[in-house]
Amino acid sequence: MTKQLRLMAVHAHPDDESSKGAATMAKYVSEGVDVLVATCTGGERGSILNPKLQGDTYIEEHIHEVRAKEMAEAREILGVKQEWLGFVDSGLPEGDPLPPLPEGCFALQDVEAAAEPLVRLIRSFRPHVITTYDENGGYPHPDHIMTHKISMVAYEAAGDPERYPGTGEPWTPLKLYYNQGFNRPRTVALHEALLARGLESPYGEWLERWDESDREGRTLTTFVPSAEFFPVRDKALIAHATQIDPEGGWFRVPMEVQQEVWPTEDYELAKSRVPTSIPESDLFAGIRDNDGYE
Repeated sequence: MTKQLRLMAVHAHPDDESSKGAATMAKYVSEGVDVLVATCTGGERGSILNPKLQGDTYIEEHIHEVRAKEMAEAREILGVKQEWLGFVDSGLPEGDPLPPLPEGCFALQDVEAAAEPLVRLIRSFRPHVITTYDENGGYPHPDHIMTHKISMVAYEAAGDPERYPGTGEPWTPLKLYYNQGFNRPRTVALHEALLARGLESPYGEWLERWDESDREGRTLTTFVPSAEFFPVRDKALIAHATQIDPEGGWFRVPMEVQQEVWPTEDYELAKSRVPTSIPESDLFAGIRDNDGYE
């Protein structure tokens, strides 16, 4: 029987899978890897960020259904499977002081209890590799931080038969990564490449505001060549029409510049149960050529 590698990407909201690691997933799908996106919430409290759709009464009143339909389109474009974990979007609190989070939302759940559906999904899908967010959530949205927390619990617990009884046969994932696509080296490289070509860069003010104490210290360990799939990534992202303006900042860097200057999607290896050498160019490094996977 031919062995098949399996990748699970854990995300907070519909659209996160298309803005973080989407080209990587499309690349692996093209190579025959089984890829599953676990979406923690339905994005019910997400704002309508596309100015062309703002004020649309139907969308405002049916945002949950609309975002589910957008997710269905994006997963078809990427060629991935996808499951909802069933939690309710916490929203992004704004103001000073910040208002309390809504009762019953994802970020207010007990972490051990909230990890259960993810453990169940890991035991069912049996991924060799899991991707998620770092302890800052990639950015400090409460749902992203909670996604990190349940991912870490589930990674450790899924293979332990004593934990989460009744959620399936234990399965031990071999590696866990943090998405680090929005990293400073990439941003600087694209910024400088745009200026060198006489083009306007959208990153100038961003780099000036960069919280170096927060992000500069991240260790990029894994650079997955995926430039060929950047157009697929963008198509999937545009499918999330309520969240993405096709003429907005996401698309200001010409595709050929992205593909030439920074042709990878980048990760931080956080946990590994197999030996590997850093830097890596493959999330399955240490697994792919080893008979120790099922």
